[in-house]
Amino acid sequence: MMDIQEVSDRLALKQVVDLFSNYSDTKENEKQVQLFLPNGKVNIINDGKVTFTLNGRQEILNAFSSSMDDYSAVFHMSGQQTVSFTDATHADGIAYNYVTLVKTNEQGQTVTTNEGGRYQDKYGKVDGQWYIAERNSNFIWHTEDVK
Repeated sequence: MMDIQEVSDRLALKQVVDLFSNYSDTKENEKQVQLFLPNGKVNIINDGKVTFTLNGRQEILNAFSSSMDDYSAVFHMSGQQTVSFTDATHADGIAYNYVTLVKTNEQGQTVTTNEGGRYQDKYGKVDGQWYIAERNSNFIWHTEDVK
């Protein structure tokens, strides 16, 4: 049976994951990176391989900001999240996202990309606040439609 603290921590971690998606959709990257610990880390995984790693808030901000420049619309649908606690200030989690990205290509066509993402996270709690310590962003599949 969960106690009040565990329920509170689970809700707070769900909020962190959902805010990450919300801020991505609205391109509020400065707010998005504040969800990470200052030395947070992001590994981007495509086809089962780490394609690049981002270290620290500034590097994450630079990459997230520039990666969204071309998109006229960004949409994340957060799915299930599971969390296991290592101790009172550390946890691991898995969260799923359905991501839609819309842009216009050089020929003036609308390109819509849909992706299935699995985020494998490590979380840290500092001064009563949960943060993402490390995120493995595994983009498992994608489709692209050009009109």
